[in-house]
Amino acid sequence: MEVALRVDDAADWVYRGEGAANIVLAYSGSSPPFIGKVMRLRKAPKSGYQKLKICTALTEHERLLWKDVGELVSSSSKECAGQLYVEHVMKPLLGSKYVDAGMNVPVSVEFLESIEKNCNRQRPAWRVDSAQVDRHFNSVLLMSDHSLFPHGNLEAAPCLSIEIKPKCGFLPISRFISDETAIKRSITRFKMHQALKLHQGEIAELSQYNPLDLFSGSKERIQKAIKDLFATPQNNFRVFLNGSLIFGGLGGGAPATNCQIAKAFENALKFVIQADDGLYTEKLSNLVAETLHKSGVLDRLLEVQKLDHIDIEGAIHAYYDITSQQCLVCRELSEEQSKKYTSLHSASLEESLKTVKNYLIAATVKDCSLIICFRPRKEGYTESECNRIYFESTKQTFDCKVSFIDLDLKPLSKMEYYYKLDKRIVSCYRQMVKMNQGKDEATNVPASKTLC
Repeated sequence: MEVALRVDDAADWVYRGEGAANIVLAYSGSSPPFIGKVMRLRKAPKSGYQKLKICTALTEHERLLWKDVGELVSSSSKECAGQLYVEHVMKPLLGSKYVDAGMNVPVSVEFLESIEKNCNRQRPAWRVDSAQVDRHFNSVLLMSDHSLFPHGNLEAAPCLSIEIKPKCGFLPISRFISDETAIKRSITRFKMHQALKLHQGEIAELSQYNPLDLFSGSKERIQKAIKDLFATPQNNFRVFLNGSLIFGGLGGGAPATNCQIAKAFENALKFVIQADDGLYTEKLSNLVAETLHKSGVLDRLLEVQKLDHIDIEGAIHAYYDITSQQCLVCRELSEEQSKKYTSLHSASLEESLKTVKNYLIAATVKDCSLIICFRPRKEGYTESECNRIYFESTKQTFDCKVSFIDLDLKPLSKMEYYYKLDKRIVSCYRQMVKMNQGKDEATNVPASKTLC
């Protein structure tokens, strides 16, 4: 029987959070097909909001780009294309046990209008002002709620889940990086982007989180990364208990963790972690670090991120060749400077397609989230399809599962945006460093509003 959502079902969906492109809601009703599910709704900017040509899933050049994935090329809508991309591209790369492609469920305009009215009360005001539910789509993506265990008994065993946005876990070494942006080889993209976000007012202070710590393979450095994320969670770190948020922000960035926030979180962990007072948070960071270290899931993620091996400064040239446009980057360079990119422009179409496809796949996983879910095992309880981890520090055994979410298909048309953003990120960071010369960069002194 086909699953469908009616306008009467809207009241059972509760706002869970949102990012730049989607709003996420969790099911709170009693209908069996939706229990343990979350729904993703596409957003549309309020400025200039109008009916778009969404009947065509992919553009002509995108169909060329993804021609090896027949199901994706023949998809009938953008909603279907997004789901098929996860199923046929991301799932094989990241592993089927870690990825849920979900399913598209038909909805009416009235359902979307009712959902929007309900969730706008919980959305951050700036999110409401900038974007709304895109009512031009006639389906939504339904997927498992990865902050819970399937068919779990919350009364028997509480479920704790940690959501992390790992970000890019390596420094680029591409020979196509220009002298002006060579700093990218020594400073992480995350750290540089923090300067731009601070300037734009998106964050209140700089995070000390370093993605290289998380991807290091060292349990101690992974633990440091978790602690840094806890100190300044922004929109990169959230924790749920039985599906309800207990740490971090819903629709936007969370403030830095103060004593009051830390104490409330510490108290919430007593239901899951066995430790002395004052040590619950530390034990949790140890547990997360040990789980990530043992699972090897970050190695898998990093491998896919590194499909971008020539950086946007190389991939942008392949993009112009694919779209048969004059290269706007080379046009701004001297004849001598443009020689560096001759090999890219003389590459075959197949090579250019592979370069851009790999870049866009890497862009997906550089922006995805990772959810690690824990459930203490009760003594004598043996039935479980999940992995187990014995945490020596607290003498507890946990069921655990790791999932990747937010694996969005990136449009080919964003290549120019990615290139311009990259240049702006580097420029803003360099100006901040220049203005703060002689000062410790970790003091979080806001850059002047004249930057960038």
